[in-house]
Amino acid sequence: MDLPLTAKHPLIAAAGPDLLSGICRGIEKEGLRVDSSTALLAQSPHPKTLGSALTHPSITTDYSESLLEFITPVARDVHLTLAQLDALHRYTASQLQGELVWGASMPCIVAGERGIPIAYYGTSNVGQMKRVYRNGLGVRYGRMMQAIAGIHYNFSLPETFWQAAWEHDGRQGSLQDYQTAGYLGLIRNFFDRAWLLIYLLGASPAVCASFLSGNRSHPLLPFDETGSSLYLPHATSLRMGDLGYTSNAQSSLDVCYNNLDNYLATLSDAILTPHADYAAFDVTDEGELAQLNDALLQIENEFYSPIRPKRVAQSGEAPVVALGRGGIEYIEVRCIDINPFLPLGIDAETMHLIDVFLCDAVLSESPLCDEQGQRRNKENLRRVVNEGRSPNLRLLTPDGEQPMAEVAKSLLDSMAETARLLDTATGSRAHSEAVTTAYERLGEPENTPSGRVLREMREQKVPFWQLALNYSKRWHEDFSARPLDPTEFAEFQTASAVSLRQQAILEEDTAETFREYLERFYSQYQPSRD
Repeated sequence: MDLPLTAKHPLIAAAGPDLLSGICRGIEKEGLRVDSSTALLAQSPHPKTLGSALTHPSITTDYSESLLEFITPVARDVHLTLAQLDALHRYTASQLQGELVWGASMPCIVAGERGIPIAYYGTSNVGQMKRVYRNGLGVRYGRMMQAIAGIHYNFSLPETFWQAAWEHDGRQGSLQDYQTAGYLGLIRNFFDRAWLLIYLLGASPAVCASFLSGNRSHPLLPFDETGSSLYLPHATSLRMGDLGYTSNAQSSLDVCYNNLDNYLATLSDAILTPHADYAAFDVTDEGELAQLNDALLQIENEFYSPIRPKRVAQSGEAPVVALGRGGIEYIEVRCIDINPFLPLGIDAETMHLIDVFLCDAVLSESPLCDEQGQRRNKENLRRVVNEGRSPNLRLLTPDGEQPMAEVAKSLLDSMAETARLLDTATGSRAHSEAVTTAYERLGEPENTPSGRVLREMREQKVPFWQLALNYSKRWHEDFSARPLDPTEFAEFQTASAVSLRQQAILEEDTAETFREYLERFYSQYQPSRD
């Protein structure tokens, strides 16, 4: 089923731009805990005052014990979401002793792979599964890649939008299938245009040399004579390139977003089919299980993608099962770098720009994907990641190569129209102003976040890690200087205590062995015999 909406104007003209009000968002923001005096990755355990990383609803960890993840509740107000993220930072700052949250996507100074402790979630079956999954990521891809941080942006249009669009298009199929098809159309357009977000928001053109210690095959150059930073002169987001979340093994996955059934079947097959390269991984050096299985994917989350279709899963339910049960509920954008020049790594203007980008992807025609288009999208992303600020950069289009600036301007012109619709719906100018900034950055690459990183490194004569540390200290001091009011502070303390009790309850349940737990979990992926 192709994208139901084939143009912006007919639906909005019929029902009005108010359909675009009520967008829901949530942010998942990662950040390394770092020694505030040395810029070395913290080796300390997850602070108990922050609660249980397994069961706390808002403060958890990702791959590493040192990699915090802040999760905001779903909200319709951009400023409320930012206020919630701000409160998480302020509470955490008050609980860290001699540490701070690193304010950049690429890591601080890292003392080799063994200097990246894998997250620990306790002895419950679900806690062990999270731990072993991370062991698997470590043995398959290396721990260093897992120390990279980013911002995940969860986005959904209101149900009233999908209801009105479905009725406008003649109630074709079920509403659930119509909504799912609409989100798949968004995703296809996203892959076609993701390079533009990378250019505008990428903030990782350089890395600390410790990140690539022992790696002599990388293409990066020394930033200065000290060699303490490595970079590419026109790079935008090295995090989204070969140094970041990529996998040669996963390149064999033929993931298509033309229909949901194909997507789910492809991932399920990758989770059930043994992969010869992983068969040798048995136990870690610490004597733990090295991976959950020897398939190409241990679970769906291992599939690295800049965007994912999502549905809130029930307790113990696998993501592909949840999507098959209820269709796509929202999408998760995973290619947003942490902006080191912003206290929270993201601000309202950035969120408004992402909203415009995603709404325009929904409202624009979305051709079905094919192999040629997928290859074109991957190559354009690679070019913008590594050379995005080059004045001579050209991108691939169905009509041949064209200057990036021309292709970007065409997309921004379309986004400007969508921004006006969103401004009308929300009674503001915020969306149009965000697009205006994007136009300006298109003509002034040095003013993109990636351009500013390199400019300030040169002006201040500091390596990447020092620049990132200076800003991280500045934001930490700002958070510490604005303590939460007693009521809000007490709420965080209560949430931490409750989460620790919840973890303890889970650990008391020994009715099922870990092996039995895994067998039951993976049985969900078996094809139905109905």
